[in-house]
Amino acid sequence: MYGSRGAGSMVSTRRATAVALGAALLLAGCSSSSDGEGGDQEKNAGAGITQQPKEADPFWVNPDGNAAQQLAALEKSDKKDQAEQIRKIAQQPTGEWISPENPEEQARGFTEAADKAGRTALLVLYNIPHRDCGQYSGGGAADGDAYRAFVDGVAKGIGDRSATVVLEPDAVLHLVDGCTPEQFHEERYDLLKGAIGKLTALKNTKVYLDAGNAGWGNPDQIFEPLKWAGIDQADGFSVNVSNFYTTEDSIAYGKELSAKVGGKHFVIDTSRNGNGPYTEGAPDERWCNPPGRALGETPTTKTADPLVDAYLWVKRPGESDGECKGGPKAGEWWPEYALKLAQG
Repeated sequence: MYGSRGAGSMVSTRRATAVALGAALLLAGCSSSSDGEGGDQEKNAGAGITQQPKEADPFWVNPDGNAAQQLAALEKSDKKDQAEQIRKIAQQPTGEWISPENPEEQARGFTEAADKAGRTALLVLYNIPHRDCGQYSGGGAADGDAYRAFVDGVAKGIGDRSATVVLEPDAVLHLVDGCTPEQFHEERYDLLKGAIGKLTALKNTKVYLDAGNAGWGNPDQIFEPLKWAGIDQADGFSVNVSNFYTTEDSIAYGKELSAKVGGKHFVIDTSRNGNGPYTEGAPDERWCNPPGRALGETPTTKTADPLVDAYLWVKRPGESDGECKGGPKAGEWWPEYALKLAQG
């Protein structure tokens, strides 16, 4: 069922930089100050990145992300047309995927920077043992104890600050589609339930457990596994992470699933779904760096359905899904692809 996944695309190359970035954000004070009111547009350092109006988009825009760096380089080279295209990405909040090295420091750095801007940090945990079934983003924590320590570090780093956490893209889906070997199932359910409990116990943290996408299968196949993984304790679930299914199809999938898990709310990754899914080439790799895609709805809590808490850019538009279709390693910034997404 690999072709409909898409979430296994966000790891390796950020590990060395994530910790340094979190610390640098604090030391440099590059996050814009805010009085917490909507419409604050005070400029940050670098390429003039601003926060979005809080009443519609309460999530933190990282002023030093890869898109912002590409934007600054293009402006310096006087490539104004390209710069304005990349600004479409740089100006929006995207998920910060916490890597295994020093998770506490990363979580603290991102949430403190967001807090200084009067915004909410969007964090993604993607470190479950036996992750991605050995595909482009295979790996994860060495064992259950290592994963628990990882989650403990993230929770300690967040503290009482505001955070929204998307928990383990594909982790439940891969228990359902047969990709993850049976002997790891019981432990994974236990780890997910423990992570939800740990994070939801925090004062200002919301947790959305990943629940696949509109193209992988039927909600009837996943609603019980979501319950076994602790969805009842979570704030809701996420759909379409790193994938391309339309917002309309994602809402339909999410609402059908919600009805089976106690009316839970959900969030949708709209980062790259502007043109819908790719339908050509090998079915098992249509999710991997497909051409002709476009940015989707910008992040907001003002959505088309009351069950949808937010449209989010969980996947960072412009980062490679893996070494396919000419792309670099999973998680590496791909300037040419970013530009094509922005141009739509």
